[in-house]
Amino acid sequence: MSAGTRGICMTLATLPPGARAKAHLHRDIETAVYVIDGEASTYFGEQLENVAVAKAGEYVYIPPDVPHLVINGSSAVCRALVAHTASDDQAGIVLLPELDSLI
Repeated sequence: MSAGTRGICMTLATLPPGARAKAHLHRDIETAVYVIDGEASTYFGEQLENVAVAKAGEYVYIPPDVPHLVINGSSAVCRALVAHTASDDQAGIVLLPELDSLI
């Protein structure tokens, strides 16, 4: 459901244990992820060389155009609120398959 926004969207992401996103970036779009339950690791950087582990009550900020990949390496479900500075959470996504094998 859309609230009619033009510059921000929020979604609830549920990552089961072992879930893994594909490496990607959001062209000209900021991303903020607030972890509600569980934990997730966000690998980021040109070669996914950095990692931020966020647990319940913490958040991760990803600037525009920064390659990233999210993994729930724990044995518990991770639920997180994801906000993008776009009206649609799929806007500006560029898949980076050449980075998937790095992690």
